[in-house]
Amino acid sequence: MNRAVLLDLDGTLLDTPSAIVSTIGTVLADLGHPRPAPAVVRGTVGRPLAEAFRTLAGPLDDDEVADATQRYLLRFRESVLPHARELVYPHVLDGLRELRGAGFGLAVATSKFTASARALLDAAGLLDLFDVVVGADEVSRPKPHPEMGVTVLRRMAVVAADAVMVGDTVHDIAMARAAGMASIAVTYGVGDRPALSISGPTRVADTFDEVTRGVTRIWEVVS
Repeated sequence: MNRAVLLDLDGTLLDTPSAIVSTIGTVLADLGHPRPAPAVVRGTVGRPLAEAFRTLAGPLDDDEVADATQRYLLRFRESVLPHARELVYPHVLDGLRELRGAGFGLAVATSKFTASARALLDAAGLLDLFDVVVGADEVSRPKPHPEMGVTVLRRMAVVAADAVMVGDTVHDIAMARAAGMASIAVTYGVGDRPALSISGPTRVADTFDEVTRGVTRIWEVVS
């Protein structure tokens, strides 16, 4: 039986949220907008870039969003990608290898653009471990809508009952629930434990080691 583990990227596999917050703030300042407080920007991590910029800067037309997005992508690529291997959370590499060795298919479901996600995974030395990478530009409705999860499952030829989503925001957990998947919320990323627990994940993990064990235990329960 095919089984799959879907994982968010920022705040789940790599410790990139602080870099994202800094980069978004710098781009907004460069474009003449007030620089938002870091905590406010952090609240948009995990959402598509266009949504984040509109939330933080107020009404923006499509050209302004496109300009901000391109500035962000360029700055992120230049300043963050060279350090990607240093940003991989502890135990992620070994955990992913363990899951693959146990026969699980692996996928990334992220609010990043697919090309950006693949570039970051490649720079981090993780890309070859994944069967599928789906970004926000490949769906019409982002998380928490189930479309991204359903798209990944279709490409992997896996049914929702045989999949688990791992993520650090309530949007990841809501997407999993809407798609009919089990879920594991991680507390070391953007989301805090109380909010994540209320969102109704199947399990909560404080480290990636706990994610790896949690996936196995989910299947022990459902088998």
